[in-house]
Amino acid sequence: MTKIIHEREKCIGCGACVSVCPEHWEMKDDGKAFLKDSKQVGEKFEKEIEAIGCNKEAAESCPVNIIHIEE
Repeated sequence: MTKIIHEREKCIGCGACVSVCPEHWEMKDDGKAFLKDSKQVGEKFEKEIEAIGCNKEAAESCPVNIIHIEE
């Protein structure tokens, strides 16, 4: 399993992750990205997936490096 970790509080709302990976990411009304189907753990949001798919590109495209992948 692969874990995607999103430090949402630090999101600047550029939408890069949504552009490259709309299957897993969406923009919310507050102007920040959200990792779909994730759960909040402390100040971060986490989601476990079987295949990393486009999430690697989402993490690499984030200008503030707040998307982390643990394999």
